[in-house]
Amino acid sequence: MEEGQSGPGWRLHVDPTRCIGSGICAGTAPKHFGLVDGLSRPLAERVAPAQAVLDAADSCPMEAILVSEADSRRRIAPEP
Repeated sequence: MEEGQSGPGWRLHVDPTRCIGSGICAGTAPKHFGLVDGLSRPLAERVAPAQAVLDAADSCPMEAILVSEADSRRRIAPEP
């Protein structure tokens, strides 16, 4: 990997206007999400692909979690 490059991976975003702080994501993928001031936050913006991240996005009752390819921004979850 070249310096300054993050390599392949996923980008995580939680829409704070949609998040209701249910905590399902933090329970499903505790290495990737946590609750801050009652709302979900990704612990890192870019992560290696992981099934737990997809499970968290798919289980969010408000579809507040967006998982996309880090470089192309192509949406991965929830399914469009």
